[in-house]
Formats: sequence, structure tokens, C-alpha cells
Amino acid sequence: MTTVRTYPIAVSVHPTREAVGVAAGALAARHLRVALERQPHATVMLAAAPSQAATLAALATEPDLEWSRVSSFHMDEYLGLDPEAPQGFGIWLERSFVSRVPSLTFNRMRVAGDPQVDAEAYASRLPEGPFDVVLLGLGVNGHLAFNDPPARFDDPQDTRVVELDDVSRRQQVDEGHFATMEDVPRRAITVTIPRLLRAGHVVASVPGAEKRDAVRATLTAAIGPDHPGTALRTHPDVTLFLDDESAPR
Repeated sequence: MTTVRTYPIAVSVHPTREAVGVAAGALAARHLRVALERQPHATVMLAAAPSQAATLAALATEPDLEWSRVSSFHMDEYLGLDPEAPQGFGIWLERSFVSRVPSLTFNRMRVAGDPQVDAEAYASRLPEGPFDVVLLGLGVNGHLAFNDPPARFDDPQDTRVVELDDVSRRQQVDEGHFATMEDVPRRAITVTIPRLLRAGHVVASVPGAEKRDAVRATLTAAIGPDHPGTALRTHPDVTLFLDDESAPR
């Protein structure tokens, strides 16, 4: 039986989601600066969600970051939406972050054709080595990107076409992105958990009371596919930023 090596997650609790963003953005910037000191270019994987807004806003204003030497990627995209629909994750990131750091290279996922071909095409654009920094959140069901439970911790692919579970789709309605469940796409392309965690550093921003159960499971549940966030405990450098509402009591 294979034993999974585990590591403690560093947990940092702040009074508000704005304070979470300032702290998480500062840490991400510090990791990027260190990466750029030792190599010509750095890579960062981005998540697109309201939970990331404060972190990305803070990161965009960090001084002395040579964004022209940074390439960014994003971890998922809906299938079946108009390419310019405001709910799309790539366009959300362009509006919320990339437009503030115009010298940054942003590799947006294109999903206009055959989904499997598009997934493989995006996988081919990912860096050969680990990401220097991954910025992510947790879904209310604990998902990482759109790796809903039961999630594959040993997925051999870097990207995958997935069916979204109803909890994930309901979250999109509850966050105000779609009016009804019927409006939410049923499929997406996601970067897989093994590829997300092939990274130097993981910075997780998870504010909000609706995420408290997912946070608790991530920190305490048995590591396994029913709680995708528990995969974070298999990475040696994860910092989890919480606000007072998301921190387990």
C-alpha cells in the first residue's frame, strides 16, 4: 500500500476578505520576486472567482514586480458559453487582473472547437516544469479548479474535460454569476489536481462563511477524492488565507 507523504498547511486568519487579499497578494508577490531573482522568467497559475478578487487586486499593485518576465495561466473554463460572456473565467481575469498589469503575458484558454482538442491544446501551452506560484481557492464542495468530488489525485493528464456537479453549478448561481441553474454550463475544461500541485508555492485565498465546511474538511478530513481540498496537504508549501467567517470555529 502506497503511503502518501503529508505536510502541515500554514493557516493565516484575517478579519476581512480585503485583509486576506492584502496578505495573500503580498506573499504571492514575494514568491514571484524570489523566482525572478534566480531565473529569467516566472510562471503563475490563476483562479477566477470572487474569492480571488481581493488577492488579485493587491497583487496588481505590488511594487517592483517585473511583470514583463511573468507568464500567467488560468485553471478552468466553461464549455458552451459565448467566448466573450462575462461569466467566462478567462475574460473575468482579463477584466479583473490582466488589464491592471498589461505587461503580463496571459495564456487564455480557448474553447471554441472540439472540447478534447481544446483541452489538449491548452495542456501543450502549460510550462514544462512546475509553476512558480499557484493562486487558488476552494469550492463549497472542496473542489480545486473544477475537480469536483470524487476527484482524481493521480490523474495522468494535465487538463481534462469534466462534468460539473450540481453543487458547483449551484455555487455559480449563489455567487450571482448566473440567474438560474439552467443557465450554468454543465461541462468545463479544468487543469487537473496533479498539474496544479506541481508548483513551487501554493497560495490559497478562501474567505466567506459558505466555505467554512470546505476549509474544515481540507484541514481535518482523511485525504482522498471525496474532499479534493485535502490534496493540498500533500504539497510541502501551501499557505491558506482565511477570514473570520471562513475560519473553522
